[in-house]
Amino acid sequence: MFSFLKKKKTALFSPADGQLVPLSKVEDPVFSQGMMGPGIAVLPSSDDIYSPVEGTVSNVFPTKHAIGLKTKDGKEVLLHFGIDTVELKGEGFEVFVDVDDKVQSDTLLARMDRAFLKEQEKIDTLMVLFPEEKEFPSVEEKAVNAKDELFELD
Repeated sequence: MFSFLKKKKTALFSPADGQLVPLSKVEDPVFSQGMMGPGIAVLPSSDDIYSPVEGTVSNVFPTKHAIGLKTKDGKEVLLHFGIDTVELKGEGFEVFVDVDDKVQSDTLLARMDRAFLKEQEKIDTLMVLFPEEKEFPSVEEKAVNAKDELFELD
């Protein structure tokens, strides 16, 4: 009867085609030990990166290796492209959104040249991080497609 009073949950979507893995398996302790917050990782099999949440772009890093988002219910999200990719100073990345753009799971945020990253000896793992969250669902390894809904967050 009072469904309008229920707090809407945040749906988390896969940002790319590939293999979903727990953050603990990421090859960088800053991410695997949760220093940037809990989240998920995707070992991508394609270059296109989509929004993992519905919300607004809050930050596009000048080095194009990460994008900050804010969900409709105010959760902070950091989408980080690869490991040590800040060193590339934007090379190998193309970003299609700007700060304050509204995004959904079918919004193409960026394109990552995975072949270029490999040439530069960079790991192309995508991390979706929730810096302000304490609790986070556990993740099982599985194949995912971009825009697949993975689960809902409280």
